[in-house]
This record gives sequence, structure tokens and C-alpha cells, in this order.
Amino acid sequence: MTGVDLVLVRHGESEANLAASAAEVAGAEVIDVPARDPDVHLSELGRRQSSALAPLMRSWVDAGARIWASPYVRAVETAQEAAAAAEVAPEISTDERLRDRELGVLDALTSAGVEARFPAEAARRRWLGKYYYRPPGGESWADVTLRLRSALSQISPAETRTVLVTHDAVVLLLVAHLLRWSEAELLDFARTHTVGNASVTRLRFDGDGWGLLEYASTEHLDQAAVPATEHPGDRDARIH
Repeated sequence: MTGVDLVLVRHGESEANLAASAAEVAGAEVIDVPARDPDVHLSELGRRQSSALAPLMRSWVDAGARIWASPYVRAVETAQEAAAAAEVAPEISTDERLRDRELGVLDALTSAGVEARFPAEAARRRWLGKYYYRPPGGESWADVTLRLRSALSQISPAETRTVLVTHDAVVLLLVAHLLRWSEAELLDFARTHTVGNASVTRLRFDGDGWGLLEYASTEHLDQAAVPATEHPGDRDARIH
């Protein structure tokens, strides 16, 4: 199998992204999320960012790419907004294995909230590290990687191009898996790279292995004069 492209798109800015950033700035312990995580919608800016993906979406559809999305509303809305702006109607399939990382008892808590309400968990997280720490009822990055490996074997078996609309942690962990990074390499990369909203990451398999063509590109946002956003207060954005 050669010349196989995999395109990874992070969803546009969501209402929860805004709430998380506001909570971190205010020093609050709890993020005032507007809905349960699977049901969070895009913000107004997030819809504009998603529409700015239109030229890329059109090119993917013209190339016969399959479009997959996390079942979470913000990811599906991103794909739908991009398709509508591109005036194309691709089949958008969803797969629960592309969902965001689950944080269990730490969900909707800021870093300050975790330290204040679950100090033992905060200490355990520091000891185990980002990759292997699993909050009660949640997932570690290793757990997420396992389900992503399963998804890739089924949703991108032989197509010349597959597009996945998903979440920042999923983008990072898919890249790390396909490039066969060690835990240390992954954490080092994550400290200096972020996955902005509606950004595009591309990888290609050339017969010898996967190569990274671009990571978290927002050139399409610049061309459309739409602001790019990173949200450093996001629920899973930093190395703790």
C-alpha cells in the first residue's frame, strides 16, 4: 500500500473551549460547561473556522476521500459546516473510537480544581506522567491510543485518502502512533506543539512507513481571514 494519505482535522472552537479558557483565567475550580461533553456545540467563531475548511473539503471530496468524524457534536458540526460551505454532500461516517479522551472524575475541573478536590489524584498524575495516568472512570493517553489503533485498522484500510474530524488529543496520539514515537518523544513534542481549532494535520504512507507532511496547519484560516484559536486552558491540552 503506497501513497495513502491520512488527514486529521481538529474540530472548530467549541462552547466548552471558551468555558474552559475562561475558568482557567479566572482561577476557578470548575468549568461551567454548557452540556455533557458529547453534546457541546461549536461557538460562533468555531462555525466560521469550520466553514474556512471548505476549499480543503472540496478537494478531499473530489479526490474520493472518505470522511469520518468523532460522534461528538462539535466534530460532526465541523464536518457538516465545511461540507455546506464547500457545497458538497459527502457521506460523513462516525466512529466512537474517534471521540475525545474521557477524564472520569476529573471532567469539568480545571488544574486548580483537580489540585483542590483530588490532591491524591494530582500527585498520582505527576508520578505516573501524562501518557499512563488514568483518572478514575477515565482514560490515559495509552488507553486512547489502543482504541485509535483499532479504529485505523478498520476505517482506513486501503483508501487513497481518509479524513478524520476529531479532537486535539486524538490528533496528537494518532501522529505519535503512526510515527512510532516513544513516550519520551511524544511528551517532548507535546510540550512545544499544540493542535489549534480547525487545524489540519497530514500524514502519508509511502511504502516504507508513515511520514508527517504538516502538523496543525491553519493556513486555510489565514487565507479566509478567520482567527485561529488554541485555547491553552483546554481540558486536555497541557502536559501536567
